[in-house]
Amino acid sequence: MKKGVLLVNLGSPDAPTKKAVRPYLDEFLMDSRVIDAPKALRALLVKGIILNTRPRRSAKAYSKIWWDEGSPLIVISERFQEKLKKHIDLPIALGMRYGSMSIRKALQELHDQGIEDTLLVPLYPQYAMSSYETVVVKTLEEQQRHFPEMKITTLPAFYNQDDYIKVLGDHIAKELEDFEYDQLLFSYHGIPERHIRKSDPTKFHCKIDGSCCSINSVAHHSCYRHQCYTTTKLVGEHLQLEEDKIATSFQSRIAGDTWLKPYTDYEFERFAKEDKTRLAVVTPAFVADCLETLEEIAMEGEEEFVEAGGKEFKHISCLNDSDSWVALMAKWISHWEQHAKLPF
Repeated sequence: MKKGVLLVNLGSPDAPTKKAVRPYLDEFLMDSRVIDAPKALRALLVKGIILNTRPRRSAKAYSKIWWDEGSPLIVISERFQEKLKKHIDLPIALGMRYGSMSIRKALQELHDQGIEDTLLVPLYPQYAMSSYETVVVKTLEEQQRHFPEMKITTLPAFYNQDDYIKVLGDHIAKELEDFEYDQLLFSYHGIPERHIRKSDPTKFHCKIDGSCCSINSVAHHSCYRHQCYTTTKLVGEHLQLEEDKIATSFQSRIAGDTWLKPYTDYEFERFAKEDKTRLAVVTPAFVADCLETLEEIAMEGEEEFVEAGGKEFKHISCLNDSDSWVALMAKWISHWEQHAKLPF
């Protein structure tokens, strides 16, 4: 069977304009794994309320980080794809969960090249129903509907893989070479607490208080909170960092629900008040810089920290298309290609 690879990331509007942002937000927020309310209520919230105000604000935010070449997330993902092609002698398609670069188009690209066996690579280190899971489900839906003869194998979440931890840790260390920090904050994308409970296959293990994370359970395979804290812990151990110098938080919450805590913006204020005035922030839920890293953290985050009394702020870039990250992904894909099984 002829093999190929499908890389999938979040997506982006086609332009930083209200007109372009509106359909993108509509698709994103109407995903039942993002806003998991009943469809009628979700439609009321999204189409009746959110889309009346949010597109203008989001377009303004996108315009602040937009590159001449286009959306940073798309540009970086395409650079990553092109670099990967130099390491792998397989067709590699790139799709996005939301937006015009659809998963169906990417599957069609592979199908047109005669691909029968595809490795799906969700570009998310941790498992969450609103990121990793929705990519897998959408891909399988498109495959079954349009390409039923194509076999799909999915790369698991890689949040705790030794080689990934080394690549991420070494990247962080390099970015911090010229920055002496009081605190290193690992800021992950936030999700509602109920998503943790819904993703728990045991329906009783996850307590969302930290006590459950140290008790081995099958629930850890789909527990985003556990996986985020594990990534922080393993990177800290790899870099031999003092425990009181690192922290974990969650960003990008929406009002009305209880989301995973501690909240990143609250931590900015807390650190400044505790006289930890030199702050470095890394965002390991993303492998490519995007709106949530470039605008929410690097711009708004720095402003919030300085207003609270902080002095120096360092945003650590995502792995993006770094050579070490490309080489690691090439290693994983090659293992699948040569041994007909997943690398982990």
